[in-house]
Amino acid sequence: MSRFMLAAFPMALAAATSAIGPAAAQNAERPCCQQIQPSLLNLNVNAESKRAPDMATISAGVVTQARTANAAMAENRRKMSAAMAEIRAAGIEARDIQTSGFTIQPQYEYVENQRPRITGYQVSNTLTVRIRNLDLVGPVLDRVVAQGVNQVNGPTFGIDNPEAALDEARREAIETAMRRGRLYAEGAGMRIRRVVSINESGGFQPQPVPMMMARAAMADSAGAQTEIAAGEVSLSIQLNVQFELEAVGPPN
Repeated sequence: MSRFMLAAFPMALAAATSAIGPAAAQNAERPCCQQIQPSLLNLNVNAESKRAPDMATISAGVVTQARTANAAMAENRRKMSAAMAEIRAAGIEARDIQTSGFTIQPQYEYVENQRPRITGYQVSNTLTVRIRNLDLVGPVLDRVVAQGVNQVNGPTFGIDNPEAALDEARREAIETAMRRGRLYAEGAGMRIRRVVSINESGGFQPQPVPMMMARAAMADSAGAQTEIAAGEVSLSIQLNVQFELEAVGPPN
């Protein structure tokens, strides 16, 4: 091969490469086929399970007022100690009695164009009591009020171990989701290919109970006890289920 031909060969190869390069780059950037996005169906499903409660929670507070903080504290301490003694005497275990709030606040007198003046002090002491024998709810309320408890919130009813009831709601929720998923898929001329995800929320939801301000005696002079109706509590589960759908193929 002549010296001229050897010198020209690299130049020809470079020219060929530069000519092919842009075309190859354009082809690489152009997808050979467009990816088809899957058809997704999202469903929110609620299910609940009702049970008779086996426990109740009450909030029992003593609110006292006096001209000095010490005097308000002393009266509050006396009444709360008597109330706690009654709670223990009713058979409530120590693990189910908890102080949930304690405050000392000055009380002011407001006169126009004058600085507020402290006229006394208010002490609030609150217990949260869990009662596992529902027959004791009324008697416990009567006994603590008789000892000076003058603020009651509750009772709130619940289930000590709610997992069995929650599992019942879970089974109902997923069965409903699958049934509705098939219904929507068939209506769209498709079918469920797979379940993509399942997300759970919810749980125990006690029945709402208004706040009750206790009077000096919840039992009348004849000795009648306060009656408490437990009713039912509802445990609910919410599921968000995502399905991937696929077209129904032609018959064979």
